[in-house]
Amino acid sequence: MSERLQPGDEAPAFTLPDADGNEVSLADHKGRKVIVYFYPAALTPGCTKQACDFTDNLELLAGAGYDVIGISPDAPEKLAKFREKESLKVTLLADPDKKVLDAYGAFGEKKNYGKTYLGVIRSTIVVDEQGKVEHALYNVRATGHVAKIIKDLGI
Repeated sequence: MSERLQPGDEAPAFTLPDADGNEVSLADHKGRKVIVYFYPAALTPGCTKQACDFTDNLELLAGAGYDVIGISPDAPEKLAKFREKESLKVTLLADPDKKVLDAYGAFGEKKNYGKTYLGVIRSTIVVDEQGKVEHALYNVRATGHVAKIIKDLGI
């Protein structure tokens, strides 16, 4: 389990396959701000709500200079189904070995109904144009989170 990122940290570099199996790197977005959000599983209610919220606000975020990338441990095939079923416009990346999740501090101990287990910690990291962490939000709620980010970023 890695440390959580802090504002000012260098955002860990990554290259992961998208829903179509194409490689996408954080470096591809150099010079733009990037909202990287980590979610537990495609096609689940909370993750669907969050992905739809990002899709609904994508134009507003893009207009303010932000790209949005969602990362989960799902396989690219499942991400493609998720994208098609929900008409998602955000870039969805697959991290089945959880290396990127771990590097961003988005995988670790969780508690649910008194049980402790390892899992994806719903997190959002905002990376600036230089590749540095601007905001690091952990244990975020799926509902209302996108509106909070928009407010926090002053968009």
